[in-house]
Amino acid sequence: WAKAENFYDLEQKNLICWGGLTAGDWQYIGSQGVIQGTYEIFSRIAERHFDNDLRGRFILTAGMGGMGGAQPLAGRMAGAAILTVEVDQERIDKRMKIGFLERQARDIDEALAMIRDAQAKREPLSVGLLGNAAEIYPEILARGVIPDIVTDQTAAHDLVYGYVPVGHTLEQVRSLRATDIPALMNASRASIVRHVSAMLGFKDRGAIVFDNGNLIRTHAKEGGVERAFEIPIFTEAFLRPLFCRAIGPFRWIALSNDADDIRKIDDYLLEHFADNAIVVNWIRLARQYVPFEGLPARIAWLGHGERTELALAVNRMVRDGVLSGPVAFTRDHLDAGAMAHPNIMTENLRDGSDAIADWPLLNAMVNCSSMADLVAIHSGGGGYSGYMTSAGVTVVADGTAQADERLQLSMTNDTSMGVMRYADAGYPEALDEAERKSLPYIRI
Repeated sequence: WAKAENFYDLEQKNLICWGGLTAGDWQYIGSQGVIQGTYEIFSRIAERHFDNDLRGRFILTAGMGGMGGAQPLAGRMAGAAILTVEVDQERIDKRMKIGFLERQARDIDEALAMIRDAQAKREPLSVGLLGNAAEIYPEILARGVIPDIVTDQTAAHDLVYGYVPVGHTLEQVRSLRATDIPALMNASRASIVRHVSAMLGFKDRGAIVFDNGNLIRTHAKEGGVERAFEIPIFTEAFLRPLFCRAIGPFRWIALSNDADDIRKIDDYLLEHFADNAIVVNWIRLARQYVPFEGLPARIAWLGHGERTELALAVNRMVRDGVLSGPVAFTRDHLDAGAMAHPNIMTENLRDGSDAIADWPLLNAMVNCSSMADLVAIHSGGGGYSGYMTSAGVTVVADGTAQADERLQLSMTNDTSMGVMRYADAGYPEALDEAERKSLPYIRI
């Protein structure tokens, strides 16, 4: 039953809805929520392949929606020249208005010229191009232009309400959503075949190519691209060593709506986490480049013990009147022990437990027993149907002693589950972290 077709049928009958990961349980903080993750991916690539320096390097990607819209800014923050293809002009306009995108090219020739100029000057630059990636990628490949890094963050996971197939206007797609969903799904899948085939072409020519978690390889494989999974998933390729230590996308939201509260927490991090290069570097960049969307919020990749330390410190700041109101602590569902998805988060695990969904369910139950304020369990919607189970958690620091207890238990147990998940799968980094942090992990 957990198939896209059944999901869309039930959704049209108003019997089911998208969980949307953080969006469905009031934990969404806008594009900032994915900016650091994207920035960390680019940074890990720079560290591994380019001597920690993306200046003069060309990143090609697509998609400027709620998640993909973070890419132009993340690429520029990492020092690269990044070209992002987007099919909807309104989304390009939005990203330019809020400062995530610097320039829009009129056509592919101008776009590539802008990128070449930035590469030659070794200057960071973000360029947007209106078009369909399933047409633009093959054209760039045919011209013999090979980017250093290629990925994609269109809404390819959703063949109906996300991806726009070649040869269709936005209005035509909206019409098909109401009149012929199967035809729209087939057209989207056919476009994804072209899209991923070009990505494989870049890979064959030496580009670093990766799947950014939007199920594009899965749909390409269903459409006949047998080599689709030669493209690695970003989690396994670049971030798993961090997840083994429960270092992941942690975030906090100023419920006071006072941006100064976030800045004061920034100051605390810069002072008390000064030896954490990932955190310090990110906070400095975020202050300079990342605007708030909705309630003021911040994200930083903190690990086991670090999240507890920060949350308790912030609760003291609320209690002492340093902050003007309560602060909600939460995280992405794509966190160490909180998601099972065999084509994204848990792909190619050492022990073969890719599809074991016990861990996010256990995570949710542990957070409930830890007295978290909000715990959510989600399964995938649309194209993610049947592929994903995840858990989310929120705990509010309101300055009370009761909040101290809830924060201590939930923050500590949540990240403990993350370390244990990877320790159980046999990852040495996680086993070492469990020993180093004296986690009560039982080796079997």
